[in-house]
Amino acid sequence: MTRTRRRRLLLVGMLLVGLGAAAALGLSAFRQNLLYFHQPSQIVAGQVPVNTRFRIGGLVQRGSVQRHGHDLTVRFAVADCDASVPVVFNGTLPDLFRAGQGIIAYGMLDKQGVFEADQVLAKHDSNYMSPDVAKALKTGQKTNCMPARMQAAR
Repeated sequence: MTRTRRRRLLLVGMLLVGLGAAAALGLSAFRQNLLYFHQPSQIVAGQVPVNTRFRIGGLVQRGSVQRHGHDLTVRFAVADCDASVPVVFNGTLPDLFRAGQGIIAYGMLDKQGVFEADQVLAKHDSNYMSPDVAKALKTGQKTNCMPARMQAAR
């Protein structure tokens, strides 16, 4: 092999190693920024890791909203048809937040099973339903726990 070919081969090899390293770093950064969505029944079943950021969605359970004192800490439970998860949020809640309202909260689950939210979003579309509920309605399963306004018209 001549000296020129050896240099080219070394240059191509270094370029491939550099591209591989850049791709690995990019994929690693992308994976760290993913926010998965979980339902309360998945959390209660233990399918969600502790101390990992994710989103939880469901209905604010009636009678579960508790405000203590003059601070902004609010405790409530988010429920789906099968389970409910206690949530703690310290901050200003959206205007549409109320018992029976669909919400999505961002945060992480602590070791005691309490979801510590750092952001709460209230769903405002009265026709919204989770994909699982839509699938259950299409397959003929009963989902009586959901309010009538959140069920699909048949």
